[in-house]
Amino acid sequence: MTNIHNEPKIKNPLIVAIREQLEHRALWMYFLCDEARKKGLEPTEYAPAAIRRCGLYQGARFREKGGLGQSLRGLKKALFGKFAQWVFEMDIVQCDDDHLSIDFHYCPLVKAWQKQSCSDEEIRLLCDHAMCGDRGIAESFGCRLNLPKTIARGDEICQIRFERN
Repeated sequence: MTNIHNEPKIKNPLIVAIREQLEHRALWMYFLCDEARKKGLEPTEYAPAAIRRCGLYQGARFREKGGLGQSLRGLKKALFGKFAQWVFEMDIVQCDDDHLSIDFHYCPLVKAWQKQSCSDEEIRLLCDHAMCGDRGIAESFGCRLNLPKTIARGDEICQIRFERN
């Protein structure tokens, strides 16, 4: 029996198609970790660092490409636009240069792992690995990422909090 509740309310076909692309990315991560584990490698030993590197790279590209500097307003514009808000069913709670607080009501990555019949513990761990990318993005903006609640831990929402160090 799962404690994770993760059902979308927005059913627009374009949004569903975008979600399927994100689910595909989550499947790659799941299968890579699963195959590594079968070969005796523990994903916790490499996945967080590799995914953090991806976040650092992505964050640097956002800042360079968009001339965003360190502003979290710029990060919102680059990463959390209207389509992303629909895909993850987000509410922007706060946004200024030093704070970006977002509540996610749906997660396509969690949905992909649920479709693979992952246990709640596996989903929690995969989510924590995936969030290392967002931690890397936060770091590239001179911030830290706090996650008071996550869907993967059985909470009703993910509270994503970027905060200036």
